[in-house]
Amino acid sequence: MYSKILVPVDGSDTALMGLNEAIKVAKTLGSAICLVHIVNEFVFDYAYSPAAYAAGVIDGLRERGKVIIADAAALVRAHGLEPSSVLLESIGGPAADLIVAQATEGHADLIVMGTHGRRGLRRVALGSDAEQVVRMASVPVLLVRNERPAAAMVPKAAA
Repeated sequence: MYSKILVPVDGSDTALMGLNEAIKVAKTLGSAICLVHIVNEFVFDYAYSPAAYAAGVIDGLRERGKVIIADAAALVRAHGLEPSSVLLESIGGPAADLIVAQATEGHADLIVMGTHGRRGLRRVALGSDAEQVVRMASVPVLLVRNERPAAAMVPKAAA
């Protein structure tokens, strides 16, 4: 059913939850996993920094991305699967655009990613790559929430 699963990873606990779910699906269905990490150069404004410093920061972001991919790949291998991986770079573009493009280019049948499950003003202020991926992807997207929904939380007993 799903022969190739694309999993965006960024080193966060939320992404790890998505990766763990993708591993479960891959093991059950015999799917391949492709890890993707996006180095977004937009987080750094070149206009206010010397070029040499800016280049050093970008190199650092790339190196950190390689570590994130390597750590995620090690986890996948620990479960008996051999992942492929892609490190993408963007200058200010939304991560969602690159995730969807990579899913298309890499012939992924499913995208599995973690989401913070933000609502209201937090979602408006911070945006949601996961929401954009769901809206744009031509393949199914499985979102794994990092936060329990408020209705599922058990109230603390009054002392």
